Amino acid sequence: MEKQIDRRQFIRDVSVCSSSLILSQWVNVTDLAAAEQAASTAVEKMVIARGPSVERLISASIQALGGMNRFVSKGDIVALKPNIGWDRLPEQAANTHPEVVASLTRLCLSAGAKEVRVIDNTCNEARRCYARSGIEAAAKAAGAHVSFFDERKEKVVRIGGQKVLEWPIIPEIYEVDCLINIPVAKHHGLSRLTLGMKNWFGAVGGRRNKLHQDIDQTVVDLARFFKPKLIVLDAFRILTRNGPQGGNTSDVNYPNVIAMGTDQVALDAFGSTLFDLSFDHLAYVRKAEETGLGIMDYTKLKPRELNVS
Repeated sequence: MEKQIDRRQFIRDVSVCSSSLILSQWVNVTDLAAAEQAASTAVEKMVIARGPSVERLISASIQALGGMNRFVSKGDIVALKPNIGWDRLPEQAANTHPEVVASLTRLCLSAGAKEVRVIDNTCNEARRCYARSGIEAAAKAAGAHVSFFDERKEKVVRIGGQKVLEWPIIPEIYEVDCLINIPVAKHHGLSRLTLGMKNWFGAVGGRRNKLHQDIDQTVVDLARFFKPKLIVLDAFRILTRNGPQGGNTSDVNYPNVIAMGTDQVALDAFGSTLFDLSFDHLAYVRKAEETGLGIMDYTKLKPRELNVS
């Protein structure tokens, strides 16, 4: 169900920020109160934030999008879908940064969420992935309900894609009030990069190797089915080679970027530029735009860019 923005809060947000937004595409944020002044719930569809602190990047970006209450209402059940696929440490950049998961959990609960779920269908053994990634401990400490994928709970549903007609999904991810996709940006041997739309491979069960046979189309098919209210691209550190597992920290760069918004095509297109690619270099991004999933030229959304100290 769609959530309505509180009218009085909307008026307050617009009144305090309208003059500052006109002045510059860039906003320097020295404290989180300043991020509120950069907020514009009326127009912001995408935010790109740079800075040295993951927690502050998340907080400032959410404020610039209008606050977590724009996406989460009191009593909601929220699913966070990170990438926890690999038995790797956070500094190896194969999984979503644990502080991204923790920060979003806290913000969802503060917005009134009844429950925040964190789950992924991992590639390596789940308990090792959850522990070594740091996500299990960070999410639980922040108040999330962390669970492992259980194939006995798979539910076969109609996907309705060109290649994927039906497929078993993880109901704990899909049957919620609010779905938030939080992928890590990294290299991938088959799809070139794995970003937001590719992250849905961890939201399904079944024989996932079959999804790789026409990977660009199956990525788009799953992206059409899952409908996140918010996408948070973790590009604080990115795996530039030997993905998706990685393992060597020499393959990791640190853009110190968090990007978030409501258009999963635009977020993936932006993510590709962090790897020195044009936003139209990924076949599944082009296909997704052709399907009507979003805008490939993310600059048309006029993303708000923040420097967060």
